[in-house]
Amino acid sequence: MTTAPERLPVSVLTGFLGSGKSTVLGRLLVHPAMAETAVIVNEFGEIGIDHALIAQSDEDTVLMNSGCLCCTIRGDLVRTLGELMARRQRGEVSRFQRVVVETTGLADPAPILHTLMADATLLNHFRLDGVIATVDAVNGAGTLDGHSESIKQAAVADRLLITKTDLAEPQAIDALAERLHKINPAASLHHVRHGEIAPDRLFDAGLYNPATKTADAQKWLNEQAYGDDHGHHHGHDPNRHDDAIRAFCLTFDQPFEWESLSYWLELLATYRGDDLLRVKGLFDVNGIDRPVVVHGVQHVFHPPATIDHWPDGDQRSRVVFITRNLDHDTIRQTLAGVNDAAAAPGDPNR
Repeated sequence: MTTAPERLPVSVLTGFLGSGKSTVLGRLLVHPAMAETAVIVNEFGEIGIDHALIAQSDEDTVLMNSGCLCCTIRGDLVRTLGELMARRQRGEVSRFQRVVVETTGLADPAPILHTLMADATLLNHFRLDGVIATVDAVNGAGTLDGHSESIKQAAVADRLLITKTDLAEPQAIDALAERLHKINPAASLHHVRHGEIAPDRLFDAGLYNPATKTADAQKWLNEQAYGDDHGHHHGHDPNRHDDAIRAFCLTFDQPFEWESLSYWLELLATYRGDDLLRVKGLFDVNGIDRPVVVHGVQHVFHPPATIDHWPDGDQRSRVVFITRNLDHDTIRQTLAGVNDAAAAPGDPNR
């Protein structure tokens, strides 16, 4: 009997220029809890590695005294992860158990998420654990106002870090935290000083880790986190990019037919994928005795998976949407259209 291949969790660290993600990563690299972690960066110099803390290095790889392995991106992410896994299997590097990818120079994290969720080769060895986004407490509000990319980073995140909190006024930090919560209600929010944060507050955010996903699923499926306005934004500044962002959780009492569910999601991704920033859901599907996990980013959906049991005993289907210029009524109407088509008599000419 063969066993399923080991699939290592990959976390994506993103954040706009100057948001402090390189400082956060530099602090993480020397943390003892980062042992057995491989970190992929664009340039070593950007994260300010203290050479006194380096145990061994070559052209592309730095081994920290903490046991953390750090390497630079070679070509593209698929090639880099493939080479890193091959070196791990040959015993040329330590048997790391986790990967962190830092998106320096890539304002939009979606291409990396698409790669991790859809590349057939990578899916044999890696799984997306979660997205960590840094937002600067001093300049973050201005960045959100001026750059739609930063809104997208916050919208797709599982963990939001407000950095440089030692340099900002408490009122500004509170206002920024409230704004981020409206953009992404279920992401855990952490205040960071001098880039310091414990690794265990950042990782194991994934939907597919049997050891941890149940507790996290309860959090992101909590309808109360999304309020009672179904994601309608109450902002009044027409220049704010996040006025177009909606975050809401839809609940369905009746089980789905798999064909209707998959067609609905495919339809949304095809015609409104640019505005479908992130989708995460648990579905009750006829003929499947366990909850089905669905996870998508824009046009790309991760291959569906199942988990052992419903996290809170509630067997209703629940799906979280974070969208841009796309409200919950439109999404429900799309599903109603799919169900009506499925219920209609078959066309013999089809």
